[in-house]
Amino acid sequence: MASTRTPSSRLAGPEQALAGAALGYPGVVEAGPWGHRAFKIGGKTFLFLSAETESLSFSVKLPASGGAALALPFAEPTHYGLGKAGWVTFRFSRGDAFPKARALAWLDESFRAIAPKKLSIALPAVKPRRSPARTKLSKAKR
Repeated sequence: MASTRTPSSRLAGPEQALAGAALGYPGVVEAGPWGHRAFKIGGKTFLFLSAETESLSFSVKLPASGGAALALPFAEPTHYGLGKAGWVTFRFSRGDAFPKARALAWLDESFRAIAPKKLSIALPAVKPRRSPARTKLSKAKR
């Protein structure tokens, strides 16, 4: 189910990448609560996706990388108390750079955190990404 507004062409690609990747996991279904897209495994949501005319936001559960992700300027704890449980919301406006590889890694972490362990263990391993703090430090030493 799509949101009620169509994102700008600049944001349509990232929205499609996230939705396509989410639907690529086994057993995932899409729902449409509150005018947003929600991707679920076993009845539990692992991705909320919202596309507006001029913006795109998504929320995922990040038990391992949430602290590092929250240091980014486009991230904040998810509202409605979900931030306390490790959920992070990312917001992008038209013209913002979209970190596709990083977003897909966050999506994968969220799926594995929510999916039944038996299912997530059967998936291929994903290479861990360096935290933003380590990347900045490495560049500063050069």
